[in-house]
Amino acid sequence: MTDAYIYDALRTPRGKGRKDGALHEVTSLRLSAQVLDALKTRNALEGHAVEDVIWGNATQVGEQGGCLARTAVLGSDLDQSIPGLSINRFCASGMEAVNLAANQVRAGAGEGYIAGGVEMMGRVPMSSDGAAVAVDPTVAMDSYFVPQGIAADIIATEYGFSRDDADAFAVESQNRAKAAWDAGRFDRSILPVTDQNGLPILDRDEHMRPGTDMQSLGALKPSFKDQGEVMPGFDQVALMKYPHLEAINHIHHAGNSSGIVDGAAGVLIGSKAFGEKWGLTPRARIKASAKIGTDPTIMLTGPVPVTSKILTETGMTPQDFDLFEVNEAFSAVVLRFMQAFGVDHDRVNVNGGAIALGHPLGATGAIIIGTLLDELERRDKEVGLATLCVASGMGAATIIERV
Repeated sequence: MTDAYIYDALRTPRGKGRKDGALHEVTSLRLSAQVLDALKTRNALEGHAVEDVIWGNATQVGEQGGCLARTAVLGSDLDQSIPGLSINRFCASGMEAVNLAANQVRAGAGEGYIAGGVEMMGRVPMSSDGAAVAVDPTVAMDSYFVPQGIAADIIATEYGFSRDDADAFAVESQNRAKAAWDAGRFDRSILPVTDQNGLPILDRDEHMRPGTDMQSLGALKPSFKDQGEVMPGFDQVALMKYPHLEAINHIHHAGNSSGIVDGAAGVLIGSKAFGEKWGLTPRARIKASAKIGTDPTIMLTGPVPVTSKILTETGMTPQDFDLFEVNEAFSAVVLRFMQAFGVDHDRVNVNGGAIALGHPLGATGAIIIGTLLDELERRDKEVGLATLCVASGMGAATIIERV
């Protein structure tokens, strides 16, 4: 099969996902189009340069509905002969877009693709699409549905992570993100967002809270305790599924969970022939990808089984990787990943993660692939793995290696 390479990767800064956020007046369409235009310009692409634009977003309603991928092509400077495909694997939508594009290239279905995603969480609120898994009792009851925050607290309870463990991880995420920005480690991939007159709107991640410490986090109340305990609470549902747990330890709050933000990201993927045609040098090869379904109640453990799957399929071990990017949906998700594979924190999310920088659902998978590639290049390292947990009980992973 043909190898699939990453030729470019970029992202917007992440704006606070609320009405006073810097990107609140920017539509999903316009933010996506800016990313497409930047990839076109940076790589001097012309005409029907890519086979397709595959674009992920998790809440496909309103301005993010109606095959946003194709609308973004029409709203950009790309040739109208390029189609668009919108996909949804919740939090892994951006990663799945990249993996799908790479697999298309491998199979010979086109030489080049643009893949990525967007989520304007301040404009199109999470869950505003009325997901059946949460609201249809014929599914929700049989699957012992609980909200994601409760699921994160179940992980903490099941695997022994304390409030201090989660808060310490969150403080380190903030410290690493600030250090990365101060050192210019994101410069290559950041696309400043501009208004219709070309004036800057946002050029730096807006959600960061430099100076966060254990004391400030300790003052925050657990976000999901009432949701779990107030009768009839979701804790009762969880304990029916996991009767060996005496009670759910509610440790997660806004400070040790991913931030609600707006943002978009894109990756240019192609074959060797694609790079030769456009005079581009490949930065990395997408070595492998994987996805898996997991327990829908605890829901967020997906990075562990999907990583086990991709290691088995490639014959690799955790020691073969220089760096890992594990989406920080909640502290317990990454703590469990490190516990399961015996991976030290000095190889995981070395520039911070979604707790500090935010998690624009449909874009995050593409973002962390780009972040991983940038850091491999900066450190002159070779191989990295990116992975995410996914709502409803799924996991996704991608292995990249520099060339």
